[in-house]
Amino acid sequence: MVGLKPSDVPPPLGVKMASAGAAACIADIVTFPLDTAKVRLQIQGEKKAVAGIRYRGVFGTIATMVRTEGPRSLYNGLVAGLQRQVCFASIRIGLYDNVKNFYTGGKDNPSVLVRILAGCTTGAMAVSFAQPTDVVKVRFQAQMNLDGVSRRYNGTMQAYRHIFQHEGLRGLWKGTLPNITRNALVNCTELVTYDLIKEAILRHNLMSDNLPCHFVSAFGAGFVTTVIASPVDVVKTRYMNSPPGQYKSAINCAWTMLTKEGPTAFYKGFVPSFLRLGSWNVVMFVSFEQIKRAMMVTKKRREATN
Repeated sequence: MVGLKPSDVPPPLGVKMASAGAAACIADIVTFPLDTAKVRLQIQGEKKAVAGIRYRGVFGTIATMVRTEGPRSLYNGLVAGLQRQVCFASIRIGLYDNVKNFYTGGKDNPSVLVRILAGCTTGAMAVSFAQPTDVVKVRFQAQMNLDGVSRRYNGTMQAYRHIFQHEGLRGLWKGTLPNITRNALVNCTELVTYDLIKEAILRHNLMSDNLPCHFVSAFGAGFVTTVIASPVDVVKTRYMNSPPGQYKSAINCAWTMLTKEGPTAFYKGFVPSFLRLGSWNVVMFVSFEQIKRAMMVTKKRREATN
């Protein structure tokens, strides 16, 4: 990942994974209400509105949730979300440079194809570990906190146990295929776009390698990623949130959406998806760059004293 100059000594793998996980957790805490609003908009239409509640737009959804369920509802599933980032981001972002170097044999200036392959690889690897946390997170975000409306789960650990007891291991890994597809797309698009935009900015001397450059690169990566990954993201959300038997498979879920709601259903929640991915990318990449830079400074100081 761009962020260290060629002359810099890259941090160890463990440091990169830890800084990626920490930066992703910071980004999740900041942008979680947008992600919850996105989930609510994506599942709207697959069943009748509860208590006559309908969501209209990202900020309308947030306002409706605060009015009907209270402010805490915006952070439903945060614990599972942070667990997910610790497992997920540390692998998909922290391993990206190493996998990219593995495919190139350590050569500089890898091709776009190699970057895409590295992004797809780490994205798929991360899903394999973090899928149960994603299932619980999505179900908590979809769950409404209303009087008279039964709650599926009362706590994060209880949710893991309940899903395992009633749906087995398959329930915890439900939606793995669309999630691997989605995260392979997201990861390669996000990381490769960030890489390319940042390289172009630095190559043409439009900005120096500092916070404004990181901001522009991350925001651009968020927009491109949302356009490409939104259809798969909607299918993933609906399939993971569905009770047993509602859909036969992720493909059946996509087909049901297409036939019942039309092609625009695949872009439900696009605005909150973009707001969330754009802001998440900005917070995460800026934090990641600064954490890596601080670690490099600390490492150089230690080496200088030895």
